[in-house]
Amino acid sequence: MKTHHTYDTIVIGGGPAGSTVATLVAEQGHRVLLLERATTPQFKIGESLIPATYWTFKRLGMLEKLRSSHFPQKYSVQFYSRSGKGSTPFYFFQTNPHESAVTWQVLRSEFDEMLLDNATEKGVEVRRGVGVREVLFEGDTATGVVTQNTDGTRETLHATVIVDSTGQRSLIGRQLHLNTIEPNLKMASLFTHYEGGHREEGIDEGATLILHTEEKDSWFWSIPLPYNRTSIGVVGELDYLLQNRRDTNGKLDTQKIFTEELEKCLPLKQRLEGAKQLLPIQTTKDFSYRASRIAGDNWVLVGDAFGFLDPVYSTGLFLALKSGEMAADVIIEAFEKNDFSEAQLGSFGPAFVNGMEAFRKLVYAFYTKEFSFARFLSEYPEHQGGIVDILSGDVFRKDVTHIFPAMAKMCPFPSEVPLESSAE
Repeated sequence: MKTHHTYDTIVIGGGPAGSTVATLVAEQGHRVLLLERATTPQFKIGESLIPATYWTFKRLGMLEKLRSSHFPQKYSVQFYSRSGKGSTPFYFFQTNPHESAVTWQVLRSEFDEMLLDNATEKGVEVRRGVGVREVLFEGDTATGVVTQNTDGTRETLHATVIVDSTGQRSLIGRQLHLNTIEPNLKMASLFTHYEGGHREEGIDEGATLILHTEEKDSWFWSIPLPYNRTSIGVVGELDYLLQNRRDTNGKLDTQKIFTEELEKCLPLKQRLEGAKQLLPIQTTKDFSYRASRIAGDNWVLVGDAFGFLDPVYSTGLFLALKSGEMAADVIIEAFEKNDFSEAQLGSFGPAFVNGMEAFRKLVYAFYTKEFSFARFLSEYPEHQGGIVDILSGDVFRKDVTHIFPAMAKMCPFPSEVPLESSAE
């Protein structure tokens, strides 16, 4: 096993969070290595951006690249009730006259590649086909990583700061046993891509659609993509969607389950008439979780490595980008102060978790069968703007908490979970 020289920062994982933190730290003159285990762009879900990503893209220098891309523009999100009736679209420009109110629906293989190319342009050393086996610690302090190349050889690389951006693999979280599944959001998802199908015209063509099935036991997303593709997925409680649907031999027919759920969602079934399914059904489960800590001495978690919320409001990419941006700022400051303690590197944590909490409460409202956004806004029309602000991602730039006391009268909210530290 070879041991190599030291970097200022090593970022593990080349997804949006990793690319963001690497780019912003490298722009300040620091030596940054990004390790991505995949050798080629990968298919992923999490394809819908929300407007507040604009501000991170601006810092990254990505806006012109996105404007010149073929990604569909997204102006709104629209919800369909169990009866099949669509709500009035929530247009982001209702509360935001700025150009940031328009965002994009992205094909992740192309989008992630754009971010990695941008990182390289800004001075990040990007290595593909390099997996990280473990993060090295001396006591509580992260000191480096052990990598494995495609030919099986291993190396030890050292850095002052280690950033875990390994997504749901959550390398440090698993090493240190930090992750906790959200107990009341044990969901599963089945998803694929279609070619063809119906799309609206004008500014509604790129809208994200959220559609309940007739008994509200599950819901579908519909996200328009380039190449006349549409991302379609169904989400439901794990027991309902998967555990209780096995045949007498214990086998799971995911295509059959997906088709059965689609039959219960007439508006989506009608939109997909004549469309062609492009990919076998894929599955994820237990995807709402969070680490108890966001940083330690000389290490930081960003993106899904820290936590992931239910996909209903398309927050995954936004929280990945924002956590990468916020982590970059505390890392840059750490080099200025020569302070790489947990207190310094985790100083963005409370503000980041507060933003996640706003989304989390809205997720719980969505899954309360008796709750209806239409009924809530009928009784509290003054909170229309607050909901649009959250759906837009303005949870770090505005105070959106004023809507929750009224909403709590219609649905139960979970207790907030504060971050821990190594001293606890």
